[in-house]
Amino acid sequence: MNNEKSESMDDFNKKESLINGKTLKFALRIIEMVKYVRRKDNENVLTKQVLRSGTSIGASVRESEYAQSQSDFIHKLSISLKEANETRYWLCLLNKAGYIDGNSYESIKKDCDEIMAILIASIKTAKSHNQ
Repeated sequence: MNNEKSESMDDFNKKESLINGKTLKFALRIIEMVKYVRRKDNENVLTKQVLRSGTSIGASVRESEYAQSQSDFIHKLSISLKEANETRYWLCLLNKAGYIDGNSYESIKKDCDEIMAILIASIKTAKSHNQ
């Protein structure tokens, strides 16, 4: 039994490390994209929104590491998921408005989708352990 718990904890730690790394890399991509769009098109309204939501995903994930309870942990991950979904909206809008090209959009959207999939799986796992 102890071995099973240890393996389960190892899986959790690997997933946590994975999401931390992915959200940090994603935030850096968002920052670079925003700098590019602002230089190229002097666009500040949409880029401010995507910068806020895209960088807050990882911040909320990091907050979840020190959650006060399992419910708080789930809540913080859910906030991250909402921010990721909002980021997808702003990315789509930037693409449709012609600020980022299709290839750039698809690439960064793919990263966002991967983060969302990890968050969804983590939330489901946490909810199943919360019952």
